[in-house]
Amino acid sequence: MRPASLIAIVLFIIGIISLAYQGFTYTTQKKVVDIGPIQATKQEHKTIPLPPIIGVIALVGGAVLLVGDRRTA
Repeated sequence: MRPASLIAIVLFIIGIISLAYQGFTYTTQKKVVDIGPIQATKQEHKTIPLPPIIGVIALVGGAVLLVGDRRTA
């Protein structure tokens, strides 16, 4: 398999995942109180949104690479 075809497939996968999930969420723990043996923590959920244009650009880039790679083969 040629490197350009492999990159095109990876871009397709990234584009599909980006369009399907539209972001990812992660959880952090923050100390609220720390008095000797007594500790209180708070969980914060944070979301990083992925704009749909990133997925579209990845899909188009993968298609361009795949078509360009087939023309040179």
